[in-house]
Formats: sequence, C-alpha cells, structure tokens
Amino acid sequence: MPRVSLAFFTFAASCGLTGMGWGIYMGITQDHSTFSAHAHLNLLGWVSGAIMGGFYALAKDRAPRRLQWVNFVLSSVGTVIMIPSIAGKIMGVEAAWVGIGVVVGSLAVFFGMASFLASVIMVARKRHDGGIQGGVSPQKPVPQLGLSW
Repeated sequence: MPRVSLAFFTFAASCGLTGMGWGIYMGITQDHSTFSAHAHLNLLGWVSGAIMGGFYALAKDRAPRRLQWVNFVLSSVGTVIMIPSIAGKIMGVEAAWVGIGVVVGSLAVFFGMASFLASVIMVARKRHDGGIQGGVSPQKPVPQLGLSW
C-alpha cells in the first residue's frame, strides 16, 4: 500500500475516533451546540480522508506522487485548522484566530479537494490514453476499470 494511503487512513481514523469522542461528550452533556463542527470533522476527516486513501491505494503510481502528497497536506492541515475554528465561532470566541482559521482552513480543504479531483482525472486519462486497457481481456475475464486491487 502506498505511504500516502497509510497517511490518509491514519488521519481518517484519528478524525473518526476524535469525532466519536466528541459525539459521546455531546451526548453526555446534552450540549449539541457544536454539532456542525462535529459533522465537518466526520465528513472531511473520517469520510473524505478514507475515500482519498482508498483511491490512492487503488491508483498506486498512476496518480502523480507529488499531487497525492499535496492533496494529503492541504486536506489534513485544512481540516485541523478549520474544525476548531468553526467550533470557536459557534461558541462565541471572538479571537482573531477564529475567523482566520475558518477562512484558511476552508480554502486549504477546498484546494485539497481540487487536487484530489485533478488526481482522479489524471488516473482516468492514463486509462484512456492506453496506459491501462479497459474492457475484457483474456487474462482478466471481468471488465477492468483502470484501478487494481
């Protein structure tokens, strides 16, 4: 498995565990005021991180290595900056870091997703440019989608 996939899966699992702990805390205290920051953590960290890690595990070297790591850094750092900033905003924290964190984190996550889309397109183009043949082959009787297990 590529190192970038392990990095994404480690980040995703950390976000998932943090989100579970946060959800348990909200349930125990009956204070669900930060639920939207909690949801962003689960969707951006746990779900998106796991999907991206899975994609890169399947794509292997067909996605440019540098772009894979750019995707990881933007997505993970953006999430780590954005989530506490959203929670701070919800809780009424008026420090300058809150507004800056929301903007910087959101832009990083946005460009992280844009770099992921670029990776997906590049892998798809390699498939269509002859790097990987689609369809049914005698060696592999099931249709190939350009990704290998």
